[in-house]
Amino acid sequence: MSHSKNDVWVGLFVLVGAVAILFLALQSANLLSLSFQTTYAVNAKFDNVGGLKPKAAVRSAGVVVGRVEKIVFDDKSFQARVTLAMESRYAFPRDSSLKILTSGLLGEQYLGLEAGADEKVLVAGDTISSTQSALVLENLISQFLYSKAAEASLADAAKGKP
Repeated sequence: MSHSKNDVWVGLFVLVGAVAILFLALQSANLLSLSFQTTYAVNAKFDNVGGLKPKAAVRSAGVVVGRVEKIVFDDKSFQARVTLAMESRYAFPRDSSLKILTSGLLGEQYLGLEAGADEKVLVAGDTISSTQSALVLENLISQFLYSKAAEASLADAAKGKP
């Protein structure tokens, strides 16, 4: 009888460990966010969202103040419209600005919110108009290579080479 009691305890311990590992994996991948704060929706438009994903953090001064709720393509303006779920306890001025930033060199992307100086604060349904799109590494590399090639052709032209 004691043998089966040990089996039950070991099985229970393994089950609790598996649930804890699953919880940590979902939490670290931003697929699970346990927040019981009330939120309000704010919109923003970007030319390029890069690798930004729903559930990505919205940070101000390094503190998570909201999450990306959804990202859709606006076929009238040909921009990405991002809906943010901002925590109600944080009030930001209407002229605040958003940037898409990357944590680390190749880390996940998140939104950086910089507070403005307006007297009026953002409310549900407002749109943040001052946005800065994501920097795409491939575009930066191609611009660098193109500028180097242009410099080389100018140097050759100055020396009289075709």
